[in-house]
Amino acid sequence: MSSWIAAFIALFVWWFSTGAILMAVKHADRRGHTARTRMTWAGLPLVGIGLVGLWISLGDATISGAYVGFLAALSLWGWIELAFLTGVLTGPNLSPLPDRVSERERFLRAWGTIAYHEITLLFALVAILLLCWGAENAFGLWTFVILYGARISAKLNLYFGVPKVQIDFLPEALSHLPSHFRIQRMSWFFPISITLLSFAIGYWLQCLYSAQTPGQVTGFALLTALTGLALFEHWMMVLPIPDERLWRWMLPKTPSAPTPRTSKDIKGGQHGL
Repeated sequence: MSSWIAAFIALFVWWFSTGAILMAVKHADRRGHTARTRMTWAGLPLVGIGLVGLWISLGDATISGAYVGFLAALSLWGWIELAFLTGVLTGPNLSPLPDRVSERERFLRAWGTIAYHEITLLFALVAILLLCWGAENAFGLWTFVILYGARISAKLNLYFGVPKVQIDFLPEALSHLPSHFRIQRMSWFFPISITLLSFAIGYWLQCLYSAQTPGQVTGFALLTALTGLALFEHWMMVLPIPDERLWRWMLPKTPSAPTPRTSKDIKGGQHGL
């Protein structure tokens, strides 16, 4: 029973935290650049909460320790994503992709749109690895590893090309990103991503089945659910799933906003997120 509760909590936290970040960014968008910067600084305590939570959970192999490590890693991840969506932590390239560029230039420009964000994520991953490696409770570490691996996989899929990209929720600070998207039939990389995520789910399920303590049962159930959500997000890139309905009702209404664009409206079909 505890494994099902943990899976439900992972699902709820994923849904609610994503919606909360989008809602905060959209509210800041309506007030301009200064408000977005203030929103990022206001969310900085999430970093402290995450670091303290990870530290506290390291020697706690109980059910509560598994939850604390999981939520602490999500707290750190959430602030980095908030900083990215507000435009504070993106990259040096803030311009749309010009027409008819070479693949090499496209890659360099795409990397330039997210360079600072990627470096920060990598730095955070290394720091958490050094902090948590060899600890009795490493579920916080593995939570961040899953988030990091799934995000890199998603970005590569969007760079190489997928049939469906959700851009309705992109904030004003990232309005240049759609020009780097590539909308086409799924590339060779998508099946690889799906296979790796599926194997990861199988591995966590095996660990869950052989878990010896309630803390391990809870921790591996959280990791299984989180990896399953990552797999679901990948499938949303190729299947006609109305994923925007999951969060649209949480976002502030903007009566004067233009009609949201879809992936069909992106000229050139190129991506760099």
